[in-house]
Amino acid sequence: MKSQWECFLQNLGVWEGSFSNFSPQGILLNDTPSRLSLEALNNNQKVRLTLSRSGQDVIREFSSVGGGLLFFENGSFSEGLIQLGPFSEFGGELALVHENRRLRVVQLFDKTGQLKELILVREHLAGTPAAERPTLQLDQLLGEWLGRAVTIYPDWRSPDTYSTILKLQLDDAGRLIQTTSFAERTITSTATIKDPIILFDQDPQKQVQVLLLPDGASATSPLKVQLRQPLFLEVGWLIQANLRQRMIRSYNEKGEWVSLTLVTEEKV
Repeated sequence: MKSQWECFLQNLGVWEGSFSNFSPQGILLNDTPSRLSLEALNNNQKVRLTLSRSGQDVIREFSSVGGGLLFFENGSFSEGLIQLGPFSEFGGELALVHENRRLRVVQLFDKTGQLKELILVREHLAGTPAAERPTLQLDQLLGEWLGRAVTIYPDWRSPDTYSTILKLQLDDAGRLIQTTSFAERTITSTATIKDPIILFDQDPQKQVQVLLLPDGASATSPLKVQLRQPLFLEVGWLIQANLRQRMIRSYNEKGEWVSLTLVTEEKV
């Protein structure tokens, strides 16, 4: 099993792409080309990050990872707050890696807990093909997906690995029915579809939306984060017609970050 530092090193290289800002309603606000370099120093003992965007450079150096940041063995990762607090901004980044491509989504909430903005980052390794998938469509997700999930924890306990089943179908009224099975649990929920948003609105106090984005991406967010209620942030990436990755960052009812899950699933 790789250390967190070794997992971080899976991201070394020069990543070219763009930062796209979206409103919670899926409206593209702006799009900025980007170039991000992750360079190993001192025989891989240190990593220098240089982000060039809008004519400005941001430089950070790492000699360890931790805090609100966790990596999977393929280099996929998530970074964000470890605690939801009252009257403070909240958010998290979820980043998926596949071959020469990375897809990252940042979900941001304002001081009242309302979803404020989403940032989609699409990247490829410099010198490799930059082929992207079109904007995700609901029809591409309908059907049954069989997956394998790995859950890792901020307290460094051993990861959990288990099978998943995700079924997505439309009822006669045109509502989406989602059935998720994992670890001997099954959860069924329904949603209203208003392109590019899928809104799980069964409980008016806990509405969750899925925003369909370019490059086969999707971002799942509560419309409002609230104290004393568990919550999760999720990002999906349709890599091929029958191959998808999802990452879920979960918080408990105390607002504490408790786990990070990576699901790799194939359509039956």
